[in-house]
Amino acid sequence: MNAIEVSGLTKRYGKIEALRDADLSVRKGEVFGLVGPNGAGKTTLIKGLVGALRPSGGEARVMGLNPIRDRAELRRRIGYMPQSPALYEDLSARGNISFFGAAHGMTGLRKRVDDVLDFTELTRRANDPIHTFSGGMKRRVSLACALVHRPEVIFLDEPTAAVDPQLRSRFWRTFRELARGGATLFISTHLMDEAVLCDRIAILREGRIIATDTPRAILEWGRTNLVVKRGGAREKETIGGRPEDLAAALRPYGLEPGVTAIEVESDSLETVVLSLIEKEEAG
Repeated sequence: MNAIEVSGLTKRYGKIEALRDADLSVRKGEVFGLVGPNGAGKTTLIKGLVGALRPSGGEARVMGLNPIRDRAELRRRIGYMPQSPALYEDLSARGNISFFGAAHGMTGLRKRVDDVLDFTELTRRANDPIHTFSGGMKRRVSLACALVHRPEVIFLDEPTAAVDPQLRSRFWRTFRELARGGATLFISTHLMDEAVLCDRIAILREGRIIATDTPRAILEWGRTNLVVKRGGAREKETIGGRPEDLAAALRPYGLEPGVTAIEVESDSLETVVLSLIEKEEAG
């Protein structure tokens, strides 16, 4: 059984279709990325999966559970870190995490709070009130609150938005550690340098999923500019993004002594994703 199954999921707000017949599946233990521009429907899809909104059509299953009908059981098995931290500003980091842990009826709560504070590197600030924290620190507390009850599936909505590169790197080390421990992560982002860190990604445009694959496979849909310097001349060629395309383009040269340099410039994931979105808009 996959961790997440979505079939024909649709959400309408009047005449606005925020989600349009979305289909996807996420394997257990996978780090799955949902990418697309702001307003593409990423938050709407996540809210539909955690039971925070009722879809207009289609079906979603998380660990085999219906997010609406089985909401109470589902909440015990998932963690959710919203785009904007939902924290009690006058409570400490420990107080916030303890509150969310108690809401799940956890036993051995104090030790678990200590463990998750350590895991998110918050121990030194554990007893400080949230209103004294920076934006990045608040996001770490929000993540700790989502993890305190040991969820099987963790939904993270733009978890590294507006954080510095060092904290972003720390977050991704944490995400990978959680996945190695067996958790499934569903992460929305509009940052392509983060999307490449996922096992697979789905590209969302105006509520519709237009592609799902590994970042490497999607990169192969792009183009590569190849420049070969030979005998004082520059020979330029645009080829496909697959390794086989590069091998075929270089084969005629045989790397003869006159070949003094080879420059290869491939499309970035951002370029490929934007190209796919533009093709959808043009079509």
